[in-house]
Amino acid sequence: MEKEFLPEWAYGMNCAVTVVDTDCRIIYMNERSRQTFAARGGADLIGHDIMEYHNERSRGIIRRLLDEGGSNAYTILKNGVRKMIYQTVWRKPDGALGGLVELSMVIPDEMPHYIRE
Repeated sequence: MEKEFLPEWAYGMNCAVTVVDTDCRIIYMNERSRQTFAARGGADLIGHDIMEYHNERSRGIIRRLLDEGGSNAYTILKNGVRKMIYQTVWRKPDGALGGLVELSMVIPDEMPHYIRE
């Protein structure tokens, strides 16, 4: 991703933002993403292949997203912390597929749900 497309506003967000290109190489990590991966032994994984960090089922989802587009969302509970994970493709200004972006945010155990019409 060219520098002008990197979201400077995302750097200090209170959720992890990790961006990969179509080759599954990490091209952007905001501050929270770096903190998350630092706990796993590597704060700066720019250039690393995300497939190395995922199991076969997850790799299949990543491949499908890159092939077909779309998004994937789920929640996890890890070390007593509940998170929502949202993965979606991103596109370059010319419309070409650029890769994937993943947002990981801590969510409360009980969360309000509103129906708006």
